[in-house]
Amino acid sequence: MRIILFYFLLLLSQSSVISQNVESYPIVIVGGGASGSMASIQSARMGIKSLIIEETDWVGGMLTAAGVSAIDGNHKMPSGLWGEFRDSLYRRYGGPKAVETGWVSNTLFEPSVGRAIISHMIENEKNIYLSLQSKVLSVQKTTSGFTLKYQKNGKTHTVNTDYLIDATELGELARMLNISRRIGMDASSDTGESWAPTVANNLVQDLTYVVVLKDYGKGSDKTIAKPSNYNPALYKCCCDTADPSTKGKPRIDCSLMMTYGKLPNNKYMINWPNCGNDYYVNMINLNDQQRAAAVTKAKEHSLGFIYFLQTELGYKNLGLADDEYTTPDKLPLMPYHRESGRIQGHVLFTANHIMKPYDYTLYRTGVAVGDYPIDHHHKQKKDVPIIDFFDIKAPSYNIPIGSLIPKGHDRLIIAEKSISVSNIVNGASRLQPVVLGIGQAAGVLAAVAVKNNAQLSKINIREVQNALLQSNAYIMPFFDVPLSDSDFKAIQRLGALGIVKGEGIPYKWANQTWFYPEKVVSQFEFVNGLRPYYQSLFQRYDASGEPLTLQFFYEVLLSIGFEKSIAVKNMKGDTPITRRQLARLIDTYLSLFTTPIDLNGAVITKK
Repeated sequence: MRIILFYFLLLLSQSSVISQNVESYPIVIVGGGASGSMASIQSARMGIKSLIIEETDWVGGMLTAAGVSAIDGNHKMPSGLWGEFRDSLYRRYGGPKAVETGWVSNTLFEPSVGRAIISHMIENEKNIYLSLQSKVLSVQKTTSGFTLKYQKNGKTHTVNTDYLIDATELGELARMLNISRRIGMDASSDTGESWAPTVANNLVQDLTYVVVLKDYGKGSDKTIAKPSNYNPALYKCCCDTADPSTKGKPRIDCSLMMTYGKLPNNKYMINWPNCGNDYYVNMINLNDQQRAAAVTKAKEHSLGFIYFLQTELGYKNLGLADDEYTTPDKLPLMPYHRESGRIQGHVLFTANHIMKPYDYTLYRTGVAVGDYPIDHHHKQKKDVPIIDFFDIKAPSYNIPIGSLIPKGHDRLIIAEKSISVSNIVNGASRLQPVVLGIGQAAGVLAAVAVKNNAQLSKINIREVQNALLQSNAYIMPFFDVPLSDSDFKAIQRLGALGIVKGEGIPYKWANQTWFYPEKVVSQFEFVNGLRPYYQSLFQRYDASGEPLTLQFFYEVLLSIGFEKSIAVKNMKGDTPITRRQLARLIDTYLSLFTTPIDLNGAVITKK
């Protein structure tokens, strides 16, 4: 009897240990890269605990672990956590000019410094639990969320979560959950984009195994060992620095090629597309062994380029930086993936939405912004259909919230480069500031969902957008109304309501959308903008092209049901109202940002 009792107690104790090993978090984020780290920081600041599961021992992803430490775009729109990260760089290096070291970007930095800043941001949040060098083994959907198993230090851990964020580089969780994804170029018949090929294919953008070089001084010889399969012919045209606007006309300048990604402290980010270290492989659906083999080849290609620079172009003084990565080969921890499998979301964001945002209503649901042109890397794969992406002249844009939510999964959020966009749009949405913004938006979305125990497809979009605005993030890509503007939030809300519209302009390598806050509003513009929110205004035809005044604003308030006692009595002036003033008036008297909208941006009518 005593033996039976002993074994019973032993089993009971083992069961207790097993149950204690099951962790539980409101939010689990898989991937501590650009989007995952921002999602965790944002949700933590909203009071929600999260666990980050990251395979490497670095946070920051493509900005740090992949070495792409030259920020593309959003220089004039330092939205939310991206702006906070950039301010930290300014303090670290000594101001904006100190990080304008290479001509490809206004903001360049050493990857290790970027890692230190993001690590510090995470460490400052008590609600973040970080598990580095951890690999997810499985994920299972449950009635109330998800159960994951992950491995760390040879031990398997189980974690339950209410909401899950896939912030992996290649959409690993979406693949594990068998979520339908688009891979490669979409057919024009599927997306409605005239620039897309007639027939879909699985061709993705080139990836790059970035290399960080360091200047060891004149007379130094840091030439690496000749890589296997070295072929100098692959790199012969690397000094051609012509951009797509030259339509194929070469511009030979080796020094310009080298200073493209010059970093502070005499270092160089080698991430060069013209006969450089771009490399083609579609890794999205490869297994771990196949990916490892592809990474080895990508590294060899990059090292071949370095050997060419050192031996053919004379840059022997530039060697692999010895103070960036602790890897045995001194290379980054991962390649720079420009493209992933893109989920089937509640909305598909296409180039048509970017080109003519006000022909649709998705702009009302924006949660992140971008201004970089649609930029694709396809020089290594010779049989790619010829698409002149540079000719897609697009203004700045915002990312709709529905592109982060996969169909059929109301507790899963997609971030990084796996969101529901077309292949063409991915050429713009993949850039670092946009992905940082997508991560911040994912963090807000998850936090709001946790607080309300809400289905993601039925989330209060305006609540998400207001939380982003409170965190100094942009929801509308207005170039001319900076964060420092006292009316920034009111103008952002007015733009997202669609009552007055911005003007999009394709401009060089930093596209724009102008709001023109001091522009006078017309009566018709005001009434027409209000119609989606007040059905009674569809019967009103007395609004002309004359300037909107306080008197006319007051009369419209009365016509939509405001009593004279509620409406402000002194609204009887005849001075024209500007867009800035209208933003204040709408915020103060109409509170239209409490009117719900759906994932397509359609207004759920108030009256």
